[in-house]
Amino acid sequence: MILHELLSYDVLRVIWWLLLGILLVGFAVTDGFDLGAAALLRATGKTDVERRVVINTIGPVWEGNQVWLILGGGAIFAAWPQLYAISFSGFYLAMFAVLVCLILRPVAFKFRSKREGTAWRNGWDWVLTLSGWGAALVFGVAMGNVLLGVPFRLAPDMRIYWDGSFFDLFTPFALLCGLVSLTMLLMHGAAWLVFKTEGTVQARATRWGMVAAVLTTLLYVIAGVWLAKLSGFVLTEAMSTTGPSNPMLKSAAVGQGAWLANYAKQPALWIVPALGVLMPLLAALGMKLRREWLGLLSSGLAIAGIVLSVGVSMFPFILPSSVNPQFSLMVWDASSSHLTLFIMLVSTVIFLPIILAYTSWVYHIMRGKVRVEAISEGKGHAY
Repeated sequence: MILHELLSYDVLRVIWWLLLGILLVGFAVTDGFDLGAAALLRATGKTDVERRVVINTIGPVWEGNQVWLILGGGAIFAAWPQLYAISFSGFYLAMFAVLVCLILRPVAFKFRSKREGTAWRNGWDWVLTLSGWGAALVFGVAMGNVLLGVPFRLAPDMRIYWDGSFFDLFTPFALLCGLVSLTMLLMHGAAWLVFKTEGTVQARATRWGMVAAVLTTLLYVIAGVWLAKLSGFVLTEAMSTTGPSNPMLKSAAVGQGAWLANYAKQPALWIVPALGVLMPLLAALGMKLRREWLGLLSSGLAIAGIVLSVGVSMFPFILPSSVNPQFSLMVWDASSSHLTLFIMLVSTVIFLPIILAYTSWVYHIMRGKVRVEAISEGKGHAY
């Protein structure tokens, strides 16, 4: 109870905002490389054996990577119930498209090598490739729409109304964000393949990874310049950071370039987007020089910088409303109760280290290169 009293409501809200960012980065970095590697399957593997090499680099670990998606969804549901309700209902068709991609992947992993037929295996290879591309694009488009503002409104009794349609999500800026997400994950997947393979597959992954890395930096810079010219969201009056979770109690407005205001107040925050600009180039250099750890680590840091820069730009907003800025959800007015946040934090402190320890152990056991010879001889590879 003493700790509960020391961690005030506003502190717990910020802690959970930070934890949500960490969980999103964890998902993007871990599941990102297997989505990216799958998307590059047909580009890096030209023969059946080479494609099995690619699949076996991600086959043993992709299921564990999904834990971060579950943790992120659970955190949103418990810590930010209004965010969960609005985003999961408004983005329903987009999330359904992502789920189709994520559901088809395990089927492809399991069924691809069950038959020897070329058409059979090529079909499942296309499923893996297209599911990687599709999920990466939709994740980025969703993030772009969050920055633009989402077309929802709240009734006086807090009922949620969505005024947009599925096709309204595909605006030029949102599509640009989708391309940033795609090239980012292609870069990360290529860095993983460079790290886990050798020979011809590694050489092809290097070429694709370098192109994707340069495109990631270029597209991210273009998106940043575009964002600076877009209208963001700002508070027009000071609000209580410990008040009730009721978005109707604040006063907010739209202002051009508002998403860069936090960087003007705290210039040290420019370190975050700087990672998104510089780390892809370092990843490209690492892949070119065969510094495999450097390439993989740099691509992971690039993803962290790109994802976290969205949160830093928007803080304290977490889901703006393009219908009426007053309806926007913020760190201070859309969370669960003080007690709920505290109980969840205690649970996280207990279980997150266990998840990290187990994940580290799995990657340690699965360490080493996947080689063509081992695949051809059927030595310990299931895919």
